[in-house]
Amino acid sequence: MIKAGKFGILIFLMGFYFSGLKAQTTLKELWDSKYAQNGEEPDLSTPYSTILFFFFHLDEVNYSPEDASKALEIGKNNNIDTEKLAVRLKQIFEGNGIILNFSQIPDDPDFTDSLANNQSKYFFDSRHFPQIYLEKKGEEWKFSSQTVSQIDKLYHETYPYGTGRLLNLLPKLGTQVYFGIHFWQLAGIFILVFLLFLSHKLLTVVLDKGLLYFLQRFGYEYLGEKYLLPVAKVMSIYLIIVFSVLFIRVLQLPAEFVSWLIKILNVAKPLVITIVFYKVADIVSMYFSKLAEKTESNLDDQLVPLLRKSLKTLVIIVGTLFVLKDGLEIDIVPFLTGLSIGGLAFALAAQDTIKNFFGSIMIFIDRPFQVGDWITSGEVDGTVEEVGFRSTRIRTFRNSVMYIPNGKIADATIDNHGLRQYRRFYCTLTITYDTPSDLIETFVLGLRKIVEAHPDTRKDVFNIYFNNLSSYSLDIMFYIFFQVPTWQEELKCRHEILIQIINLANSLGVRFAFPTQTMHMESFPEKKSLAPSQSNDMNFYKARLQEFLDKELTKKET
Repeated sequence: MIKAGKFGILIFLMGFYFSGLKAQTTLKELWDSKYAQNGEEPDLSTPYSTILFFFFHLDEVNYSPEDASKALEIGKNNNIDTEKLAVRLKQIFEGNGIILNFSQIPDDPDFTDSLANNQSKYFFDSRHFPQIYLEKKGEEWKFSSQTVSQIDKLYHETYPYGTGRLLNLLPKLGTQVYFGIHFWQLAGIFILVFLLFLSHKLLTVVLDKGLLYFLQRFGYEYLGEKYLLPVAKVMSIYLIIVFSVLFIRVLQLPAEFVSWLIKILNVAKPLVITIVFYKVADIVSMYFSKLAEKTESNLDDQLVPLLRKSLKTLVIIVGTLFVLKDGLEIDIVPFLTGLSIGGLAFALAAQDTIKNFFGSIMIFIDRPFQVGDWITSGEVDGTVEEVGFRSTRIRTFRNSVMYIPNGKIADATIDNHGLRQYRRFYCTLTITYDTPSDLIETFVLGLRKIVEAHPDTRKDVFNIYFNNLSSYSLDIMFYIFFQVPTWQEELKCRHEILIQIINLANSLGVRFAFPTQTMHMESFPEKKSLAPSQSNDMNFYKARLQEFLDKELTKKET
């Protein structure tokens, strides 16, 4: 591990050396090639000549800010420090890693930019720095007055929070050249690496000890160790990346290397933020999981994993877009436009899938049933096992599995037997015709006592009455409710009640009737007819009726 680290530092320094050597050698060779060999005098007649003139006189060997400032268009404002602005403009180029490819800079006095309405302007980086450009004034190409007015602003944006002061302090450490770079740059690299290492260790200790101690006091130690600490550690890496972006500019390293390094750091920033939100999705899912545990429904328990997967997918998609846009500087507008058109085509082709998706959302919102409920809807009759984003899985009573699209379930009429507060039990008890009325009354009273004594029956509502004379029996309606949550418990209660009814009937001598046929002969020799003798006296029947009524009324009064 240590050898690998040393090898990495060596490669790091060699990159500085060769990139710096290449830049310096190229600049000198270009100057000699244009002026020394051709015997020409330095001028500002073309964009190429102006840029070469400006940077050559700000080179450490030929350092002359006074000459370099001649490439600035100051107009009538003579009260500004042109030498300071020239130095700052070069520092803006170096701090932002703006690479000057002299082979692509036009050497034509009459150059016009077709992207700028064919004006005599030359932009260095119109996408990132449209404020910095050359403009032809008379016969000379100079940095435009607009560029000069924006130098201070761009300088403070490049070196924010006072980091620009280090540009004056660090060179005092020494300007000797080692490995192709100055001593103060080399010292700055080691100071930066040391500070990043120290800050990472410090942040890790603070988060591990401080945050964990704080969470322990409030009883959230598990939450801190499993969820918050990983997020906090990744955030510490993000802070280190931000510090690196700020201070790497101060070292004034070769533009090729700075451009490459800033691009890597710009990719790392949205990537780390994506990782943070990816881990935050676990925290959000855990919070909703705790809320789901407090509810009686099982649907929200099943919704939490789907929510976690959806959040993570969304984070990855958005994070990828930011990496492409901010890190790799890829224009994502055409991609989003194509995605919207493709999304419309996809929606038309997959409308059934989308319908099922929204059907699942409505199931999760309305909650017409939950996992474990017995539901009936048309040909569907079974117990809900799982509710997904596309379909619902139902276990039938034949032990087969049915997969019903959620779009159909959302539109169907559902009879949810699992939401019943009480489970009805209704049957008819048939007893023989020769059962005396007093025995019937006693039997009915005993049935009511059985219901009242059972622990799982509803005591406030039940109906047990002698209510019908059928063709072969006397019928007693037995209508009660069980207060149990499942069908298995309902069957158990039915079993217990029916056993007690049979025991009661055996104890009282009540006989249950069943369909029979009895043959009666109208008359036999020397036998009296079975048909009752009828009287034609109406008063006889009235007397018998009054006798019955008096008897019944006497019973009620007593």
